[in-house]
Amino acid sequence: MHIKFFLEEPSAEAALKYILPKILSSDVICFFHAFEGKDDMLKELPKLMKGHQWIPNDWRIIVLIDEDRKDCHELKTYLEKVAHEAGFVTKSSEALNEEFQVINRIAIEELEAWFFGDVEALHMAYPKISRNLHTKAKYRNPDAITGGTYEVLDRLLRQNNYYRKDERIHKPTVAQNIAQYMDPSKNRSKSFQVFVEGLRACIGEDNLINQVKS
Repeated sequence: MHIKFFLEEPSAEAALKYILPKILSSDVICFFHAFEGKDDMLKELPKLMKGHQWIPNDWRIIVLIDEDRKDCHELKTYLEKVAHEAGFVTKSSEALNEEFQVINRIAIEELEAWFFGDVEALHMAYPKISRNLHTKAKYRNPDAITGGTYEVLDRLLRQNNYYRKDERIHKPTVAQNIAQYMDPSKNRSKSFQVFVEGLRACIGEDNLINQVKS
């Protein structure tokens, strides 16, 4: 089984390279194409999707993009349109007895919400951040954190002196640092759980590690 991931930015690839082996069995082979941000992805995705019309029956494509406080319905509609124009059947559009090739998934509101969904992993990567962070009202629902989950994480890292105020944070490194400790079976982010459900739909239970639950 093969899965090709189209991702908004390199930090998503850095995270998934640690997360996926905890979810998928070793006979699932993953490939990644990371764009340089949302604008680049939305511009280039139609061309690249059409360039993947050759994929065999045992291949699937997963498109993962951040909501970024945009209209989730409009974003999903656009992704579905891109897939259909490339000749693919999507999970959302499959008819009875029809097999899909593409799943479109949106991280709400950003990939960093998945990190706040596993505060223990966040604490293990950056021990100055409290492992009880999720008990505070602001962080109880990782998908509803206001002010942008990336911005909130950035502020936490700086407040705890992991980065200077004038220092640029390298997002893939932060993603890698946290993702290596994440436990997919305990993530509180609903959008992460929906992502895992998409993986299940792509490859079936036989190719999943048993303990993963959404």
